[in-house]
Amino acid sequence: MPAHYRSSPLAAYVAASIGLLIIYACLHPFAGWRDPGLPVFDFLTLPWPRYYTWVDLTVNVIGIAPFSFALTAALMGRLPRGWAVLGAIVGSFLLSLSVETLQNFLPSRVPSNVDVGCNTLGGVLGALAGGRWGGRLFDPRSGLTRWRKRRIVAGHVGELGLVILGLWLLTLLTPESLLFATGDLHRLLDLPSPLQFNPPRFVKVEAAIAASQLVAVGLTARSMMREWSPWPIVLLVLLGLGAKTLAAAAFFSPGDPLHWATPGGQIGLAAGAAVLVVCLLLPAGAHGMLAGMALLVGTALVNLAPENPFLPSDAALLRQGNFLNFHGLTELTASLWPFITFAYLGLLGAARDTMRRRGD
Repeated sequence: MPAHYRSSPLAAYVAASIGLLIIYACLHPFAGWRDPGLPVFDFLTLPWPRYYTWVDLTVNVIGIAPFSFALTAALMGRLPRGWAVLGAIVGSFLLSLSVETLQNFLPSRVPSNVDVGCNTLGGVLGALAGGRWGGRLFDPRSGLTRWRKRRIVAGHVGELGLVILGLWLLTLLTPESLLFATGDLHRLLDLPSPLQFNPPRFVKVEAAIAASQLVAVGLTARSMMREWSPWPIVLLVLLGLGAKTLAAAAFFSPGDPLHWATPGGQIGLAAGAAVLVVCLLLPAGAHGMLAGMALLVGTALVNLAPENPFLPSDAALLRQGNFLNFHGLTELTASLWPFITFAYLGLLGAARDTMRRRGD
């Protein structure tokens, strides 16, 4: 692998997406901005805190490593490898310093020099890994990139689609939501539930949400493909179920790995898989339209559904600070994902029409 190569735009998209997610997680909930009344960089001179947990330290190291990994791969498209690694380390440090400094202005956040140090260490580790292995993921000559070019639509539209599918996997790390449920505006906008809980109706609504959202995700992935193959969709769904299982096992106390496997969730998973198979047999031109319709149906049902009575009490959710940051991040991503995907489907359709006219 040469030290300098032409990088895929996907590396830059991934780095930008992770960077924005880190900023949101560190500044959430963006409320109560105030003047701290002290020099904003004073926190850098504070002594080592008396109270800390190894979980917090580890999360701060690991959390920023994917950002510096992707940033290194993106910079290697323009700079020699050594300079790309150095640039990613500096970028990670500046990102951490910026968000920690801004936390001075938020009453619910406490800036920490330890966080900056741990983030910088994570940036170093991620950048070194990116310099060593980033090219294998993002170099146009790598096997993975060749597969992507063969299977996924070309250009920025295909790269954006892969990022959107990655964000879908992130939405499933919200442990208390219904299976595959995205687009819930209740908590984001503090809206009341329009329907009262009724057990038989709730099971039907839950099943319909899981089924419609599964169809939407599967058809969105199919719309991005240049060559048809069922295995990427199967792998995507299995990764989604794995993420949901991991979230329920890790973020509930005690863990409940199959919390998502409620009667409604199981019915919706089976029904959605059957409907998806039928839809995939239809002409390729219909997949984008059907994905958009499934998104609309699923999002409407999510916002009509009553509160989940099978959710464990708030005491069952972990309450560590880093979990709350991550939880706010996944909730925001889950709330916005179907709207972003709907816009992407329109962009994808326009791009296909353009390519078709050029072919004519």
